[in-house]
Amino acid sequence: MTTTTPAAEVDVPRLGELLVRNAKSGRDRAAAQALAEEETLLAHKGVRAALVVKKGGRMTAYWEGLMGRLYTLSLDDEQRAFLGLVLSMVGIGSIPLTAVESLDERRLLIFQRAIARLAGNDRIAVGTRL
Repeated sequence: MTTTTPAAEVDVPRLGELLVRNAKSGRDRAAAQALAEEETLLAHKGVRAALVVKKGGRMTAYWEGLMGRLYTLSLDDEQRAFLGLVLSMVGIGSIPLTAVESLDERRLLIFQRAIARLAGNDRIAVGTRL
């Protein structure tokens, strides 16, 4: 069961923007952007508590804290697979790439865009083939 905080209590899009803007590296930025686009994980109170820290007066992602709680957050298999893949982008954890098989189409597209960002390529179009 997923626990989320009512939208009135947390502005998930704004939090996502802050995490992307305050990312310290390209890896962090790509991972934060993936979470910002996915939204439901940032809406999860436990994910926010494990991930978001205030450092130097700025909200930032503490990926190591999130990895330490990945299996205690009451996430469903798809959420856990997506989050594990995102964590692997910042070099944390050892989730196999076959975890993409667990993703729905929306999360798979988000992850594909994140991989292109991680590779430093913003020219690859990710979407439906005609």
